[in-house]
Amino acid sequence: MLRRVAAQASANYRRLLAAPSSSSPGIYNPFRQCSTSTPSSSSHSHTPNSTCVEHLEDSPCTPSPSTKISIDRSGLYKPPEHSHGPTSDSELVKNLKGIIKFRGGPITVAEYMEEVLTNPKAGFYINRDVFGAQGDFITSPEVSQMFGEMISVWVMCAWEQMGRPEKVNLVELGPGRGTLLADLLRGVSKFKNFTESVHIHMVECSPVLRKLQYQTLKCEGEDGEKQIVSTMTGSPVSWHATMEEVPTGLPTIIVAHEFYDALPVHQFQRASHGWHEKMIDVDENSSFHFVLSPRPTPATLYLIKRCKWAETEEIAKLSQIEICPRAMDLTQTIAKRIGSDGGAALIIDYGVNGIVSDSLQAIRKHKFVNILDNPGSADLSAYVDFTAIRHSAEEISENVTVHGPITQSQLLGSLGINFRVEALLENCTDEQADSLRTGYWRLVGEGEAPFWEGPDEQTPIGMGTRYLAMAIVNKEMGVPVPFQ
Repeated sequence: MLRRVAAQASANYRRLLAAPSSSSPGIYNPFRQCSTSTPSSSSHSHTPNSTCVEHLEDSPCTPSPSTKISIDRSGLYKPPEHSHGPTSDSELVKNLKGIIKFRGGPITVAEYMEEVLTNPKAGFYINRDVFGAQGDFITSPEVSQMFGEMISVWVMCAWEQMGRPEKVNLVELGPGRGTLLADLLRGVSKFKNFTESVHIHMVECSPVLRKLQYQTLKCEGEDGEKQIVSTMTGSPVSWHATMEEVPTGLPTIIVAHEFYDALPVHQFQRASHGWHEKMIDVDENSSFHFVLSPRPTPATLYLIKRCKWAETEEIAKLSQIEICPRAMDLTQTIAKRIGSDGGAALIIDYGVNGIVSDSLQAIRKHKFVNILDNPGSADLSAYVDFTAIRHSAEEISENVTVHGPITQSQLLGSLGINFRVEALLENCTDEQADSLRTGYWRLVGEGEAPFWEGPDEQTPIGMGTRYLAMAIVNKEMGVPVPFQ
């Protein structure tokens, strides 16, 4: 009986091999998808045929090389022509569209913003130097050395008010080229008790900027071999991707200058049925565009929290609201650290002391552009909500106090920038004097500089009132300079 079954199976197998290629594509035939012949020059290693060959080569049921198998490919999926061909999309755009396709729907503005700025391969901040006249924007430390020198005064005063701890962490969030910290270290270099107590921590995710910071601080040493030290003061220097990576247990002084404005924001728009989050999708022309989420999103919880901190009248007059959950969370990380370990944080950024409505902007080569235009080629930033920073800090720790915001002009003026510029003007050339006056105006002035005699398009614009400063300090430290 068993021999008859085996003989019948063998006969069926031979008939199967000899079957004509016109067999119905709707009937599964395991040999229809596999070939033992050598692939033609037009075949690719990732096609279904060659994959089957690779897995069946050592199979005991593989036909002998002399056997010819007719293959019917009519039932196989045929992708559109040129589906893998080159396109004009950048790698970042392809990645964004891939995320949207994988999700099966739109992404939040915050997800878009984070991907554009910090994508490991193509993010705006990751692989280039974006600061200075040749970059996309200029920050206060790049305007004049006086900015970093005034921040050094604040740091020294904070250290004094903390009781001159023998060991202290000095942290800068988003150090850029390292210009601010270099000017700060020059300002404190004569105070050996302070420089010998300091361990510098740079929170930076860009490999390119880390190298620039290493050079700017005149560092020596390499990771993994020995401790890296800034030869400007002899202070050890460490780099971290996030604030959470900075070691705990020591009093900490934190400087966050133009860091909060780059944190990703969520945008909400008022519609007939309440607030809906704005999302980014791809339209039929393969372009990015805004849509509204039909249902509540995870960020809605932060919207509810932010609205509780506001007056009803303030909310009622708005059609859009911008919130930054990352800023709220970061502030709580800072406040908990300062509350438990001691210390102080100084936050300087452009923003408002209230709810932000619609501030997200893109800057490319010092000019405003559409935020959806060529993602990754422009900086994205948004106004900082200083009220949300205050409430976030006070909510998480009873051991901290929050002071400000005050304007950048008030901050720098109280720290002595007027005396500093006068001292510098006494020993400089006419050209240097013009540069000093221009830098001074940009740091503390409001609007266009009245003394400017150059081209109109180069008129210095003051940052003095557009930028605000806020301090978060341990209660034991008292009221920080110059917020008294």
